[in-house]
Amino acid sequence: MSSISPNNPSHRQDPFEGVDFYALDELLDEEHLLIRQSIRDFVKKEISPYIEEWAQNCHFPEDIVKKFGSVGAFGSQIPEQYGGGGLDYIAYGLIMQEIERGDSGMRSTVSVQGSLVMYPIFAFGSEEQKQKFLPKLASGELLGCFGLTEPDHGSNPGGMKTHFKDMGDHFLLNGAKMWISNSPKADIAIVWAKDESDRIHGLIVERGMEGFSTPETHNKWSLRASSTGELVFDNVKVPKSNLLPGKSGLGAPLKCLDSARYGIAWGAIGAAMDCYDAARRYANERIQFDKPIASFQLVQKKLAEMLTEITKAQLLVWRLGKLKNEGKATTAQISLAKRNNVAMALEIAREARQIHGGMGITGEYPIMRHMMNLESVITYEGTHDIHLLILGQEITGIQAFK
Repeated sequence: MSSISPNNPSHRQDPFEGVDFYALDELLDEEHLLIRQSIRDFVKKEISPYIEEWAQNCHFPEDIVKKFGSVGAFGSQIPEQYGGGGLDYIAYGLIMQEIERGDSGMRSTVSVQGSLVMYPIFAFGSEEQKQKFLPKLASGELLGCFGLTEPDHGSNPGGMKTHFKDMGDHFLLNGAKMWISNSPKADIAIVWAKDESDRIHGLIVERGMEGFSTPETHNKWSLRASSTGELVFDNVKVPKSNLLPGKSGLGAPLKCLDSARYGIAWGAIGAAMDCYDAARRYANERIQFDKPIASFQLVQKKLAEMLTEITKAQLLVWRLGKLKNEGKATTAQISLAKRNNVAMALEIAREARQIHGGMGITGEYPIMRHMMNLESVITYEGTHDIHLLILGQEITGIQAFK
């Protein structure tokens, strides 16, 4: 990033050009490259000049939602007939990568909309629900959120307390959800709740329904440019037409999480690339002992290890994308990629901060912002340790969750 003061965003430069040590672009088709470039250009124009100011001020720029819609960032994998892009999963991954290079909070906004709101409506919704909501979500006219996590049930979503009763002509919904990206600004929420027989279902809850509120979460040190809050349901009357009819049980929201986790595996590479690129540039410019610090062995070691880990992660998600396109990607394979790539990005952010020295903690460079964001990314959509146990169960056939 430029050394221009972050207080003058109109002058902030974003010289990023990509990281491709193994010529992986040769594995992408022309459409993939065009999509990546269009999103990269979008990030450089609409996010990079302002993101430090947004993060410093805990500001979510609401106008970015329609801008994301206009560039096709929402629901790229949803068929075109419903307003989506009709693209494959590698294209979706590249979009997540480029947006998270700009900021993890911005990518959270997009991946929640596409993977956790549009996807369940597409996969489990009625044709009427698809026609009503998907085009407006794709364009950014509507913003959505996904309500699964509760104050007392994070890694164990099956223990949720949010519930609804059949009142004849409607459902009556009660409960609360926590740590919900987009919730304070969302027009609709995909809410997972138990019926009277303790079966989990998805409900579309709309802004304005009596008893439905979305308190904002304040004092965050992470994802500060993202809007986070709660979902509170106090005898909310939900029309029966708002029940997602296609699938029930815990497997329904977990299938949505697979899609989101896949996007995170790609997105984390973007954050890592931004930290690596900033550290490489800084190391060549920063003079100590009469020469650039890039000439010192320990700095070269850090940069070489960063590039190695990014390259390995790129190969991992490319193969996972091919499996996803073929309908073969398993939950455990997605867990491996999410867990590995987020931990990789967080370690690179920490090493990049050291290369930047004291400057690394300032908003003049993106490092500390990425590092703080990644501390959330390593926890949400399944914690680092939960993904390890998903892999452990796959390896041994024994569940260690309980």
